[in-house]
Amino acid sequence: MKDHLKFYIDGAWVDPIIPATIDVINPATEKAFIQISAGSPDDIDRAVVAARKAFNDYSQWSVQQRLELLEKVRVVYKDYFDDIAQAISDEMGAPVDLARGSQAKLGAGHIKSAIKALLNFPFESTEDDMILRYEPIGVCGMITPWNWPMNQVAAKVIPALAAGCTMILKPSEESPLDAMIFAEALHAAGVPAGVFNLVNGYGPVVGEAMSQHPGIDMMSFTGSTRGGIAVAKGAADTVKRVSQELGGKSANVILKDMDVARAVTDGVHYMMNNSGQSCNAPTRMLVPNADMGVAIEAAREAAESIGVDDPTKHGDHIGPVVNQTQFDKIQGLIQHGIDEGATLVTGGTGRPEHLPTGYYVKPTVFANVDNNMTIAREEIFGPVLAIIGYETENEAVEIANDTDYGLAAYVCSTETERAKMVARRLRAGQVAINYVGGTSDTPFGGYKQSGNGREKGKWGLMEFLELKAITGARTVQPSV
Repeated sequence: MKDHLKFYIDGAWVDPIIPATIDVINPATEKAFIQISAGSPDDIDRAVVAARKAFNDYSQWSVQQRLELLEKVRVVYKDYFDDIAQAISDEMGAPVDLARGSQAKLGAGHIKSAIKALLNFPFESTEDDMILRYEPIGVCGMITPWNWPMNQVAAKVIPALAAGCTMILKPSEESPLDAMIFAEALHAAGVPAGVFNLVNGYGPVVGEAMSQHPGIDMMSFTGSTRGGIAVAKGAADTVKRVSQELGGKSANVILKDMDVARAVTDGVHYMMNNSGQSCNAPTRMLVPNADMGVAIEAAREAAESIGVDDPTKHGDHIGPVVNQTQFDKIQGLIQHGIDEGATLVTGGTGRPEHLPTGYYVKPTVFANVDNNMTIAREEIFGPVLAIIGYETENEAVEIANDTDYGLAAYVCSTETERAKMVARRLRAGQVAINYVGGTSDTPFGGYKQSGNGREKGKWGLMEFLELKAITGARTVQPSV
């Protein structure tokens, strides 16, 4: 990607209507490494015109035509893989091995998953003398976050392409470069002009213009709960569908039969992956009170074994958090934990001593946390774990469900049936037993303030489809 100041609209890279720029900061250096343009409502108008025009033709493509297009995208994505991974590392601080091994790789997984879903989806069927048809919803507005940027871009764009929709994407202004490279890949794969469009900019400007636009039929948003509420309010006057994947404060329930030290160790590493910047991270660890001492020592050892270092280095370590605002928020919440009386096991405020520059956060563990404390209620989005004690299994479930969120949950047990029983009681959209997470075919989305709708697999495809019932189509024999 050579000219980062352009937008991709109607099959071409074009200048913004009103020139304005945004610095994109490398969180490891705290310095800008590129500039992008800040879009305006006029840019969205232009993208909507292109998408609506393209929808007339693209929505009529056969399933086979869409499959052939996605197969081309799958092949071309490999050519851009290294550039996408490097962009993710530069723009949001993911260590290079994580950027390649997980971040960029997830994009390929969503393409494969959408192809599988499209191959097996019943777009038309007959039931009780009705014809039931699933048809593309129309022009879709998409807003994606910075923490797993290609994961979320692909989880929206690819199923929408599979469904026969056209779209306008606004990637996060914190991590726009990988999405712009992805746009180049879609262009190279032959996605028709106007089917996919990209406009960079700020949420309160570009995102709001998309949410309110009468020419957009659906909004798909991933980000903070506050941002999701703003999108829903903006979309209300045009009664468009809004699909939201929002925040989380996921509980990790370690049952009494489990090897607590092992489960805690695994849980700390699982939670602090990607510097704790995952909406489904198991940030509230529930352990039996009788094992709190064992849990504290295991968590201390695990957290102190996690390296924090420059994302350009190879190896198993975490990098910085994404920006100054996020760094300051995390520091403030760590101080809240100390002030409210939680036991600081390891970590704390400030940068690691060997990293005076960059938005690096010490892997931090709190124990003896009360579920009413700020660090147990608010989504921290950093490598900060809260350990909460419980007496009975019922109490553990009650604490786990006592949150405004419901995106994910975790259960650790040596007894599979017992773990499944507890999993069924947890109010979350996805529950992982013994840290066995989902795949690109597993539905992903939340309960309560974690949002609505589901992404990935056939469920992700269905997000972009409308159901039509055709009645009276049965052949009626004339009366004699």
